Amino acid sequence: MKSEARRRPLKELAREIFQATLAEVDVGRAFDRKLERRPSTALPSASLRAGGTGGSVLRFGAESVDLKAFDRIWVVSFGKGAWSTLEALLEALGDDYQVSRGIVVSNVPPRKVPEGFTAYQGGHPVPNADSQKAAQHILKMMGEADEKTLVFLLISGGGSALVETPLYPHLTLEEMQKLNKLLVGCGASIDEINAIRKHLSAIKGGRLAAAGVKAHKVTLLLSDVPEGRPATIASGPTLPDPTTVDTCYAVASKYKLREKFPPAIRELFENKKLWETPKEGAEGFQRSQSLVILSNHDVLHAAHCAAGGFGFLAQCEMSCDDWPLAQAAECLFAELERMRRRNPGRPVCLISGGEVLVTVTGDGVGGRNQAFVLHAAERVAGREMAVLSAGTDGVDGNSPAAGAVADGETLGRAQDQGVDPKDFFQRSDSYHFFAALGDAIVTGPQQNNLRDLRLLLAR
Repeated sequence: MKSEARRRPLKELAREIFQATLAEVDVGRAFDRKLERRPSTALPSASLRAGGTGGSVLRFGAESVDLKAFDRIWVVSFGKGAWSTLEALLEALGDDYQVSRGIVVSNVPPRKVPEGFTAYQGGHPVPNADSQKAAQHILKMMGEADEKTLVFLLISGGGSALVETPLYPHLTLEEMQKLNKLLVGCGASIDEINAIRKHLSAIKGGRLAAAGVKAHKVTLLLSDVPEGRPATIASGPTLPDPTTVDTCYAVASKYKLREKFPPAIRELFENKKLWETPKEGAEGFQRSQSLVILSNHDVLHAAHCAAGGFGFLAQCEMSCDDWPLAQAAECLFAELERMRRRNPGRPVCLISGGEVLVTVTGDGVGGRNQAFVLHAAERVAGREMAVLSAGTDGVDGNSPAAGAVADGETLGRAQDQGVDPKDFFQRSDSYHFFAALGDAIVTGPQQNNLRDLRLLLAR
């Protein structure tokens, strides 16, 4: 019998590979694999969820912390994965080690919280009033923690907007909102955007760790940034900041942002009055541990396994991460053609993670994933190919979709409906293009955020 990769519609298979990938990188499953409680004697024991008896030593990666060494355990969880990480941590701690105080900030409506917790629904991609209230509450709570307080900080992508309050007293939330809108649409990379965010925020760039200088802090991260850059996740609130004020000035100059900044922020840049962020060796990091629980690497691995299971010869390509959209598409389709030439007659799947850079040129609805697929639709037209691009958080830009999928028939169907792809691309309205064709991928918020996944399938 022919493999599914040879006989089923490629667009359908692309959707199923994406769904299988989301299931594999489920937060609860990741905590199961990467957190384990053991007796303080360090004798081996099964994880709690596997039925083991547990113990007081919580191991995470190469790190560990003895829970019984503290009088109280607090939790701060914020980002798009705030609820899923909280649930997974509470289950790992079990009934023996109760969390007495906590704050949860997500982009979805608050759920019922345990006693001693407060929940907020912050704004994303632009901070709102609750983003500021949450940030101020978190800073106050961290300042009240002492040497016998263990604070788990569960941080995931989206946290930069969901928790925010200005570092400089004269700045307003409205000015920070205008700044965020400007930064996310200027074409800068996430590292460049976050460098500026860190130097204007009271919570980012290690300042949250500094606020809880006495506490013992364990940061568990879901990464929505390039591999090896944990200090960029949610703008690095608990980690030393490798960027500097000079980085900020250079980014502002590169993208000609100074004249577009709100006046109070523009004045800080023009007169070079930015304050430096905490660096390696600062006191706030002395009692601190961290681990990346999930990253885009896990997404690519899961997609590779899923594609192989359908019968595709799969390959990952990450060299175009953070490239401009057109340049990334050129790179990926060139590699797809090389795969086809090297493997004649075999169904192939090229897998790419990370993000592409898109400059917003209109006031439509969409995001970088749908823009990528709209750009790529012409390349697959009339061919046995499909392309999918979607965000693992379930949200692409300002649209209700995670992304989109196109195949060799997409442009023909659009033409039959009188839908002009170039017009929609120019207006940054990719969502309505794909919604009209039924090819938008709508999953709803995923309580996870591990960057994007692109799939290029051919046979």
